[in-house]
Amino acid sequence: MPFDDQSTLASPTGAALNLYVRRAEGKLRAVVQINHGLAEHAARYARFADFLSRRGYHVYAHDHRGHGFTRAPDAPQGRFGERDGGAKVLADVAVVHELIAKNHAGVPVIVFGHSMGGLIALNFVLRHSGRVHAAAVWNANFTAGVSGRLALAILAWERFRLGSDVPSRILPKLTFQAWSKVMPGHRTPFDWLSRDPVEVDRYVADPLCGWDASVSLWRDLFGLIFNGADDASFSEVRKALPFHLVGGAKDPATNGGKAVEHLARRMRRLGFSNLVSTVYPETRHESLNEVNRDTVMADFAMWLDKVLN
Repeated sequence: MPFDDQSTLASPTGAALNLYVRRAEGKLRAVVQINHGLAEHAARYARFADFLSRRGYHVYAHDHRGHGFTRAPDAPQGRFGERDGGAKVLADVAVVHELIAKNHAGVPVIVFGHSMGGLIALNFVLRHSGRVHAAAVWNANFTAGVSGRLALAILAWERFRLGSDVPSRILPKLTFQAWSKVMPGHRTPFDWLSRDPVEVDRYVADPLCGWDASVSLWRDLFGLIFNGADDASFSEVRKALPFHLVGGAKDPATNGGKAVEHLARRMRRLGFSNLVSTVYPETRHESLNEVNRDTVMADFAMWLDKVLN
């Protein structure tokens, strides 16, 4: 089922956010705020929203800057913004969060993010944990380290060489293209997303998916990664806040889920006691579009039951 509503929400960053809402069937239990991944858009989460709706959850999902149908003067497709793109994306998330609080005062809000959305979701929680009931960070990699510093150097060289904020030519070769080539039965440039060929083909056929990100967008993403990799960033977050971390054992974007396990170990070391972390066997990058998605979603629903009770 598609979303119930599609509207435009004005953000103080200058963006006109394309926002989808799916209302709960029956009594409202909580609101799930979805943050989508890189080079995709929020409408791809309609099946997940329908699943949550049947269990009593409102779902709010917007297209981030440079994605989907969201429009901003400084953010054409593939770019967060001319400058301070990461901060603007987080400000846009806050605007949606404030709308949820206005429309559903006192109702618990669970912030959810997949991949790039996981980077965004965690960084939002690091700034606004007091406003969040729980957080789900799926298929996100906060372990850039030396390779991340090297990537930033490559991006700085590209920006100097190309002279403007155009799509990076090198980063896609080191990420998406490299990841797909190692998949068994390599068929398309996006086999690394899922074992389900129907879902992969839908992604390939979607004109709003699969484009190459700009140099500045890559730089903004690494800014989010490095902030989430800094233990000091977690200092103001309450230790009892529930977290749900998910990865796939065959996801090259998270080094086979090892990046997810690393984040879980870090957070437990920092004192986060209410944390669930699962790496699903044989699962690639898009857990919600994988052949075992029913199991993944059912596990998430059980976790929601626990954190709400």
